[in-house]
Amino acid sequence: MADTQYILPNDIGVSSLDCREAFRLLLPTERLYAHHLSRAAWYGGLAVLLQTSPEAPYIYALLSRLFRAQDPDQLRQHALAEGLTEEEYQAFLVYTAGVYSNMGNYKSFGDTKFVPNLPKEKLERVILGSKAAEQHPEEVRGLWQTCGELMFSLESRLRHLGLGKEGITTYFSGNCTMEDAKLAQDFLDSQNLSAYNTRLFKEVGQDGKPCYEVRLASVLSTEAILDSEMNSKLKSYEFQGSNFRVTRGDYAPILQKVVEHLEKAKAYAATSHQEQMLAQYIESFTHGSIEAHKKGSRFWIQDKGPIVESYIGFIESYRDPFGSRGEFEGFVAMVNKAMSAKFEWLVASAEQLLKELPWPPAFEKDKFLTPDFTSLDVLTFAGSGIPAGINIPNYDDLRQTEGFKNVSLGNVLAVAYATQREKLTFLEEEDKDLYIRWKGPSFDVQVGLHELLGHGSGKLFVQDEKGAFNFDQETVINPETGEQIQSWYRSGETWDSKFSTIASSYEECRAESVGLYLCLNPQVLEIFGFEGADAEDVVYVNWLNMVRAGLLALEFYTPEASSWRQAHMQARFVILRVLLEAGEGLVTVTPTTGSDGRPDAQVHLDRNKIRTVGKPALERFLRRLQVLKSTGDVAGGRALYEGYAAVTDAPPECFLSLRDTVLLRKEARKLIVQPNTRLKGSEVQLLEYEASAAGLIRSFSERFPEDGPELEEILTQLATADARFWKCPSETPSGQA
Repeated sequence: MADTQYILPNDIGVSSLDCREAFRLLLPTERLYAHHLSRAAWYGGLAVLLQTSPEAPYIYALLSRLFRAQDPDQLRQHALAEGLTEEEYQAFLVYTAGVYSNMGNYKSFGDTKFVPNLPKEKLERVILGSKAAEQHPEEVRGLWQTCGELMFSLESRLRHLGLGKEGITTYFSGNCTMEDAKLAQDFLDSQNLSAYNTRLFKEVGQDGKPCYEVRLASVLSTEAILDSEMNSKLKSYEFQGSNFRVTRGDYAPILQKVVEHLEKAKAYAATSHQEQMLAQYIESFTHGSIEAHKKGSRFWIQDKGPIVESYIGFIESYRDPFGSRGEFEGFVAMVNKAMSAKFEWLVASAEQLLKELPWPPAFEKDKFLTPDFTSLDVLTFAGSGIPAGINIPNYDDLRQTEGFKNVSLGNVLAVAYATQREKLTFLEEEDKDLYIRWKGPSFDVQVGLHELLGHGSGKLFVQDEKGAFNFDQETVINPETGEQIQSWYRSGETWDSKFSTIASSYEECRAESVGLYLCLNPQVLEIFGFEGADAEDVVYVNWLNMVRAGLLALEFYTPEASSWRQAHMQARFVILRVLLEAGEGLVTVTPTTGSDGRPDAQVHLDRNKIRTVGKPALERFLRRLQVLKSTGDVAGGRALYEGYAAVTDAPPECFLSLRDTVLLRKEARKLIVQPNTRLKGSEVQLLEYEASAAGLIRSFSERFPEDGPELEEILTQLATADARFWKCPSETPSGQA
């Protein structure tokens, strides 16, 4: 059997998202709006398979065919008859549920491959003897031959997502290196093109010179369309001795279905802002234009307090090894009014709270652009995983001048982060009951501060295309050096493009640190309804949770490559290092032996020193983070951040050794079962499923009732068309990529 790092355990937690009451309260037109937005999101989410690994689309198609022909109970009888044990069949159900949840065979949280926890030969018998194989023998056998080896392979390069020798990625062709990624970013910057909706494919011409295809995601391919701002970009370029060709049409048939449902949703829009927003999204996905998506995002920001909230597009860049390309995601949710009222109070207090942050006023935005901040019950979240909260859009220019929105996903928080006492690791016994009681409330506070005042704070110093600066060069002083500002962002440069591989994690670290820092403010605690001893317990558990998370983060560090695989967890480890460095016994991490005789560890946080030792240390660190970000000081930012993110075996913590303990005692991340919506006449029905691997599989089997087989055909055709860039999976021996 495979190393436990690379399997999902049979007892993995599975929870269902509860949005029944919020959905019930929607008006018929609001339900229709939510339904068509959900359909657009689910269709678009399939693109993530093509953004993950060469084999992911084939695995998805194979599993979908299998469970469409026989539901989990029916297939179980066949599997047992073929010689599988109950445990092996459950392992197959868990693997399938994992592929659906992560939209691929790599974990969305950690970018680690997971494989079926049963013998390959047994799974092959089940598949080739299934009803799906009986009905479509050539197709099912072909899919198995194409992806079977790669489904199980744990050769070193295939264990993690990464670029070049560091791992596998389909954002870049298999022959691309980090140097190619940097060159491509320079090219994109020179043409004022965003990387968000692109992939990069490299081939070598007959003259031996590399030729790069920058392919934009769009319904249309390269044919010219009148009045499209993208037409002038679609051509060949010579850049720094290499040839670049900008094309479009990536994921075209999938995006066509997204556009069709956005058009249908437009008919039920509640406001003109929603109509204009959807029109621009349609333009963006049709033509491949990020500028159109930005325009749509402007209307989205202006659409204050909608009953049905949504966002869709190529959004988060966590899984691009270079940190610039966005993974497709789409969500649809309904407002939770009680928690939203607390967030509105927090927004009203934001300008005052921003003054508490430890950097000079010149490093803060000229004007705080009051955002929407709502708690939402998710109906649909399509993509590779569901976060607890979101601060979007990610476009720097919009965030600096137009604003943003914050959302806290209430029904996700309610199920995804619940913890059983017996599964609580690395805490002192006397902390466990307190932790269980206050983790949820403290996390509400942390998410609120992280999203609104973490991601929502700080100014970037920019020189625009006309040479004008958005700060006073004469009077603004760098508080770290005492000198005038020496560096800034030039026209076309963004936070992601400039800080690239560390941008996501650095920004998450800054936001998490703001949350820890401001949760000490009594006004914040009062907003969330906490005073006196309860308020102090909320603060203590919030800080304790961050310290524990910093230790748990070691699961997502790869010693062989000296690299981190998850931005949020790297950020939490960095904060742990900062608090350990503060000294005076504020935080200790001690290796121990558990009651089972195996290695264990305990984290200790001295609650009496949080304000006297922890706060000043965090204050110094936060100020440095913000100053380096504001000034675009990449060298300084890397030195600071990568220094704290380094994992060594230096005493007293010996983090490399502790990583083995963390892996030994890790708990798998929960899988989330989401409902479906279905149109019956003019009425939208909500279909819910049980909280189990089988229930999750059923939800996907019923997700595309009209065109499931067509979608699988589309996915495999798109994957096959590009297979040469990673070598065709069917021609790839185990262990090669």
